[in-house]
Amino acid sequence: MIVIAVDSSGVSVHKCGGWVERLYDRKKRYIKIYFAIDVRIKEVVAMEVTTDDVHDSEVLPSLIMNASRHRAIIEAFMDGAYDSSKNYALLRKMSIKPIIKPRRNARVDRGPPERQSSVMILKTLGEKAWGRMVGYGRRWAAETVFSTFKRLYGEYCMARSMENIAKELSAKAYIYNMLINLQNLN
Repeated sequence: MIVIAVDSSGVSVHKCGGWVERLYDRKKRYIKIYFAIDVRIKEVVAMEVTTDDVHDSEVLPSLIMNASRHRAIIEAFMDGAYDSSKNYALLRKMSIKPIIKPRRNARVDRGPPERQSSVMILKTLGEKAWGRMVGYGRRWAAETVFSTFKRLYGEYCMARSMENIAKELSAKAYIYNMLINLQNLN
């Protein structure tokens, strides 16, 4: 059984920069990469790649399904971008304890019971005490993995088509996992 942390980060589509976008006043596009991380060993257990117009909460179901194929998940840590009733319902259905930071404007009388109690504790005790109580600091495993991943491979992707971008990032994640597993052997 594992505890996972879920997060996303942006990756530039090509190394040379967006001079064409700046020249013609177009919005610079990027790719979003989502990781589900084993908190204990910092291994990527599931990954998704989307365009920048897909919201984080929409990707969670496929990430959780992919992560739970080979290992049982008991807890999942996520930031406020994943705070939705659908995500709480999915996690409850799969018997995964959700640790999702409620949004600032969260109400105590709305949403699933897990979210209501989390909002109540957050509003009563404050953000720091809530974080200590639920162990929210373990979510930083995802931030650590993204930092390491980007230091190893840079913040860009050389491929241009979505299919090849996904393949390139998957290969990088596979190599990252190999390095992590080698380190964990020692």
